[in-house]
Amino acid sequence: MMRMRTKTTELTTVKGSGEDQLEVRPGGMLVQKRDPDDPNHRVPPPNIRVRVKYGSVYHEIIIGPTATFGELKKMLTGPTGLHHEDQKIIYKDKERASKTFLDVVGVKDKSKMVVVEDLISREKRQIEARKNAKIEKAAKSMAEIKSEVDRLASQVSAVESVISKGGKVADKMMSDLIGLLMNQLIRLDEIKVDGDLSRQKKLQVEKVQRYVETLDVLKVKNTTGNKGNGNHVPKQHRPPRPTSQPGANRTNGHGGSAAEQHHHRESVGKYQPVAVAGQPQEGSSKKTSGEVVVTTQWETFDSLPTVFSAPQMSTSTSTTSETIQHTFNWDLLLK
Repeated sequence: MMRMRTKTTELTTVKGSGEDQLEVRPGGMLVQKRDPDDPNHRVPPPNIRVRVKYGSVYHEIIIGPTATFGELKKMLTGPTGLHHEDQKIIYKDKERASKTFLDVVGVKDKSKMVVVEDLISREKRQIEARKNAKIEKAAKSMAEIKSEVDRLASQVSAVESVISKGGKVADKMMSDLIGLLMNQLIRLDEIKVDGDLSRQKKLQVEKVQRYVETLDVLKVKNTTGNKGNGNHVPKQHRPPRPTSQPGANRTNGHGGSAAEQHHHRESVGKYQPVAVAGQPQEGSSKKTSGEVVVTTQWETFDSLPTVFSAPQMSTSTSTTSETIQHTFNWDLLLK
């Protein structure tokens, strides 16, 4: 008995606490009571039918009363063939904005309205569509050019690697690469873009120009290297130049040969010319031979002086030499 009373008390308490939150459905089911102001539990109103006139034809559209005129325009695109942005709906002699709700302006079931084509909106939409198409085309062209430039950049890197290692590259190949890069510059110049695409275009142009300049420098290095490798002989491998004897053909500024200068340098320490009175000329040697006097002062050295041919002397010179010789011998006898 005690347990039954406890259960009855608990059941009564639950029923009393949830009395305001429960309701009986038409089928007799007890459920939680719904708030009519709650949008999640609000029952949507029934759809309405509106008659829309386009030209001479009426189109009946079923739509919810809480929908907007913009949604109604989209539903009229199929029957009328007009783009929803090119439509203008007139209700009660006023043009209605696309964001306006039907129930706010009093649209009810079987209400009538008129739709006409908005020419200004159509022109704006076409201009915008052409602009977007142009941007899309430019973006596609930029992507193609970028892909082609990247492919050519790999070839430029390969050429640079070969030349830097001392190799040779055909001039025709380098000229073809420069021509292909210049074609990409021409394609970039033909693209007319604004905004972000314009910045991308500028960066791409600078990139292609750097590759062209690099190829120009490499082409000069390649040409210079080919010339040097074909005709240049290193200094250490050059054949020795034939040299002639120093005294064979060359003479000094005073008319003497190099051999005579060398002999003079060897003999200058062994004898000293004291005085030379006059120098015989080839044309008048016979006339002046009797007037030339040559005196030589000898110095004593450990070794005998180099024998050389002395010039012919006159009679007076011979006499002087004999006198000197006799005096020298006489001095030895005295010693």
